[in-house]
Amino acid sequence: MEERSRLDLLWAPWRMAYIHSEDDAVPEPVKVWDGGDPNCFICQAVADDPEKDRARLVVGRTETTIAILNRYPYNNGHLLVAPKRHVARLDAFTPEERRDIMAELTYWTSALEKAMNAEGFNVGLNLGRVAGAGLPGHLHWHIVPRWNGDANFMTTIGSTKAIPQALEAAWELLRRTND
Repeated sequence: MEERSRLDLLWAPWRMAYIHSEDDAVPEPVKVWDGGDPNCFICQAVADDPEKDRARLVVGRTETTIAILNRYPYNNGHLLVAPKRHVARLDAFTPEERRDIMAELTYWTSALEKAMNAEGFNVGLNLGRVAGAGLPGHLHWHIVPRWNGDANFMTTIGSTKAIPQALEAAWELLRRTND
């Protein structure tokens, strides 16, 4: 008789918000900047009062960029770095936005390395819905910290993937690093 693969189940009720695209912890939508999308969580975070950064998981802002913890992370400390302006194409960036995005990607990989002892990173951009962009109208880069022996980037085969750190704890850690 052939032995069936065993799949370990991990109770993760916080994932239901992702499945149903709802999350009570996120503040109500706000009026976004001119050119923004009122349904875009990045545009909402940009326009919202910085006093609500914790609820929106915003860990940093510059004049042209914003850094937000991914609410549905692939790994501890998974960050999104985006321009504040709602833009879907690389060729629509201003030279200042291009420079600032690269500076922020550099800053946050260093901050994650120091704060979380990350040993490596997956840094990437999904350009367009067919390329996997869940929010194709607002470009954003993913920074996924990695450690020797962790699960692969997108677990497709395996028994369990666990995220051992709460988003609130990661927010506290990265905000202290950013201050």
